[in-house]
Amino acid sequence: MRTLSSKDPTTGRRTSSPGGPPSGRPTPAHRGPRPGGLARNRRREAAALVMPSLLPILVLSVAPLVMGVALAFTDARLVRRPDYEVVGLDNFTRLFDNSFFWESFRIGMVWAVSVTLLQLVAALGLALLLNSGLRLQGLTRVLALIPWAMPPVVVAIMWRMIYSPNAGPLNAVMDAVGLPGDINWLGDFSTALPAVIVVGVWVGMPQTTVTLLAGLQQIPDELHEAAAMDGAGAWRRFVGVTLPSLRPIIASITSLNFIWNFNSFSLVYVLTEGGPGGRTMLPMLFTYLEAFKNRNIGYAAAMGVVLVTVVVLLLALYLWSQFRQDDKGKVG
Repeated sequence: MRTLSSKDPTTGRRTSSPGGPPSGRPTPAHRGPRPGGLARNRRREAAALVMPSLLPILVLSVAPLVMGVALAFTDARLVRRPDYEVVGLDNFTRLFDNSFFWESFRIGMVWAVSVTLLQLVAALGLALLLNSGLRLQGLTRVLALIPWAMPPVVVAIMWRMIYSPNAGPLNAVMDAVGLPGDINWLGDFSTALPAVIVVGVWVGMPQTTVTLLAGLQQIPDELHEAAAMDGAGAWRRFVGVTLPSLRPIIASITSLNFIWNFNSFSLVYVLTEGGPGGRTMLPMLFTYLEAFKNRNIGYAAAMGVVLVTVVVLLLALYLWSQFRQDDKGKVG
């Protein structure tokens, strides 16, 4: 350790004492890593963690999306030796005059909105039931997830057997209780779309149920107890406590369900293939047939661009309205 020497004015002797450098020269502080270096290191670590999941998204999602947008401005066809040229907005001009496409878009909106709303209502009721502490609760939750675990093709085949007009159990039950038992559920113009909507609700309800059940379990019991002490009944507690607490979750899950339902393909394709007479022709199914049956890849890509744009705009409007309501509630 370095010592400092000084002269005692009374004795004239020089004394030494431990200390730092002479006054006027500040003691150098311990220098750690610079803040800029720490930020760079953290960014590198974050990039290293994100890249394994980002690369598949770029290769399998972003790149095909960019290629699809580019093909929408060409006359590409699905042939062995593709030879196409840029046609500008011709595909979009043809598309705006295609009444069959817009009819499929209308059917797709009816399908997506109906399935999403019915899924929410049914899943919320089931989530409340599972959260009420009923007996065999674990087994009930497992059984509720069965539709979610089944592949869509298997579900569609199973429901085709249920809806069979000749040997289906649904018609047999209806005949046993005195109702008409010869209905062609998937082949009649008036029943095809409602029958397919029922299947869509049954398939997607477990996922929504699990999400809402997780939200219900995060609501503090003190809120319900305080509302009950104020004289609120079950319905008032549901409206005043449960629904406001679940509003962010409901906004998120309904947005995701709408996207999944609007983009659904395999379930309806196996059930009806868009029939009868196009009554269940969803827009994604219409686009698929245009691309791989009629081999008009460029025209089908233009359909995809229009569908993605419309869905994004609708979702943005819906989420904006939800966030605006939340902001008003916080201010109030």
